[in-house]
Amino acid sequence: MSKQELVVLGQDDAGECCPTLLTAPLAEDRAEALAKVFKALGDPVRLRLLSMIASRAGGEICVCDLTPAFELSQPTISHHLKLLKQAGLIGSERRGTWVYYRLLPETTDQLAAVLTRPAGTAS
Repeated sequence: MSKQELVVLGQDDAGECCPTLLTAPLAEDRAEALAKVFKALGDPVRLRLLSMIASRAGGEICVCDLTPAFELSQPTISHHLKLLKQAGLIGSERRGTWVYYRLLPETTDQLAAVLTRPAGTAS
């Protein structure tokens, strides 16, 4: 697996509107940033982790509640969480010995916006 740093979407273009795939071709830098986030989502374990975090009542979940849901070691789960965090999909906060994770909806909203057809577009 590559050790390259994942870019968090929206941190350098905060006020800029994002064109969808159907309205304009993606610029190279935008395509590279999106590809890194989609790459982070391209693993079933990471998709399940993101879903567990996003769907949790109260908006956050302790790593101690995530690990037992998988037949993977704690370091492996931590690695997957690290990749989701580097991609800007989740945030975390340490409380004592435990780390709590929460969804960063601005990133998932940007992904959804890129994939959404503009209103009035024929099927």
